[in-house]
Amino acid sequence: MRAACRLRCATRAFPCQTRRVGYDTTSSKAPDQGLLAGLALAMFGAIAFSGKAIIVKLAYRYGVDAVTLIMLRMLFALPIFAIMAWWAGRGKPRLSAGDWLGVSGLGVTGYYLSSFLDFAGLQYISASLERLILYLNPTLVLLLGWLLYRRPFRRIHVLGMAISYCGVILVFGREAHLEGGQAALGALLVFTSTITYAIYMVYSGQLVQRLGALRLVGLATTVACLCCLLQFALLRPLASAFAVAPQVVWLSVLNATACTAVPVLMVMMAIERIGPALSAQTGMVGPMSTILMSVLILDEPFTVWIAAGTVLVIAGIFVFTRAAR
Repeated sequence: MRAACRLRCATRAFPCQTRRVGYDTTSSKAPDQGLLAGLALAMFGAIAFSGKAIIVKLAYRYGVDAVTLIMLRMLFALPIFAIMAWWAGRGKPRLSAGDWLGVSGLGVTGYYLSSFLDFAGLQYISASLERLILYLNPTLVLLLGWLLYRRPFRRIHVLGMAISYCGVILVFGREAHLEGGQAALGALLVFTSTITYAIYMVYSGQLVQRLGALRLVGLATTVACLCCLLQFALLRPLASAFAVAPQVVWLSVLNATACTAVPVLMVMMAIERIGPALSAQTGMVGPMSTILMSVLILDEPFTVWIAAGTVLVIAGIFVFTRAAR
């Protein structure tokens, strides 16, 4: 979901509804194939993204802390995103000083702070609640747009937001009842992570149009990777970088590739084929896949509270995004 949002303003919808009566049957197969391929890419990309929380929760079982864990993830992801930025920037003008300043600011807020706060919050709350909180991102983007630019919104937006937030509050209330203050701290950290990513989305529009989505994502995430490495160097002894269980290292490799770089590319390819709106709708499988994996892999309980909260969040975001279009 996050990747679909971060590229929303840089892509155009796939023209899948331009068929006419008498359209040649052989040429009409291409849009159908493109639609199916785009839906598959969007779905598997959302599922891969949702696996991030599962991997983080598994790694915490081996006694690693958030600073070390995010450093390992970003260390393995750094070459991938650096190559992505280089590839997207071939034959294009160099970045100006203002561009570098903008890219650095977006990398720090949208990826470094957002990722670190998310990792830290997952120490205290379930993967299911984390995913539901992150799914509120579109509502925060609208609120920031209203606060910063006085962009109007309608009553149906408010209705969608109210439904979604009621769903999160329902799941959080149950978890806070069981876990106490830790659940409140974890939810606050993840919600702050969602705010910082919403700031990235609000301010990234002009840079996306000027640099391109792939180049901006590659550069901003490279900045975030370097920030995570610097944070570890300042807060932890360098000798402890790999003084962790081997399982943590392999989980970090999996997180950096299958749950970070690969879904970014898959969602981008989906948007090229079916557009950001349909990609975002398909991405609604994300919370459901997170809950399913948390039950099957993490042995987290699936309760009526989680089921009701998930239905409310997805329904509210569906209403919200439909109204936005």
